[in-house]
Amino acid sequence: MDTTILIVEDEKNINEILSYTFTQSGYKTLSAYDGVSGLEMCLQQKPDLVLLDVNLPGMDGMDVCKEIRKTSNVPIIMLTAREDEVDKVLGLEFGADDYMTKPYSARELSARVKALLRRAEMRTQTSDTKGPANIIVSGDVTINVDRYEVKKNGKIIDITLREFELLKFLAEEPDQIFSREVLLENVWGYEYLGDVRTVDVTIRRLREKIEDDPSLPKYIMTKRSIGYYFNKL
Repeated sequence: MDTTILIVEDEKNINEILSYTFTQSGYKTLSAYDGVSGLEMCLQQKPDLVLLDVNLPGMDGMDVCKEIRKTSNVPIIMLTAREDEVDKVLGLEFGADDYMTKPYSARELSARVKALLRRAEMRTQTSDTKGPANIIVSGDVTINVDRYEVKKNGKIIDITLREFELLKFLAEEPDQIFSREVLLENVWGYEYLGDVRTVDVTIRRLREKIEDDPSLPKYIMTKRSIGYYFNKL
């Protein structure tokens, strides 16, 4: 089956360029030019990845991302022409896996798309693997590495691909402190040009999902001025 990328971008020339670029790379593309149709197309067509502009007519990209995350963990890359740091943080808060600020390099965007799709494919393949599972248990949290699945008190938690990989990376080396730069390099998986707040936002989202009280974490711990580590209970 063809790998499908949904491009939600209201500027027709940019949408067409992105569509051409990824079609030439062997992907199937779908195009939407406003937020409402982009959301409907995502939910109906179930693409493998979404390129989502922030500034869309009808329904902005932030709201589209938030709605998608209610039912789907499809990889999402936010595209924004704004330099405001708040926009980048909000995109990650609403569940985006990555973001790029216009103007961006086609080569870098392609690299990020390939990296996310590769991880998503690994997630699908390993979730179907039979045999003894690779499981990390800590307190009331269970991380099934093979199935890309996290449970708290026996209940499956909705978690994005990026959130899972960050949690897995920390949990596989409990009590090992990692700087934000090291986490960017290892979890994001390429020469990531974003800033370290990307890590902070993703950590915050993880804490909201696995901690009883995110303000008093017991699993994902902070070492002031150094980084983060996983406390195995």
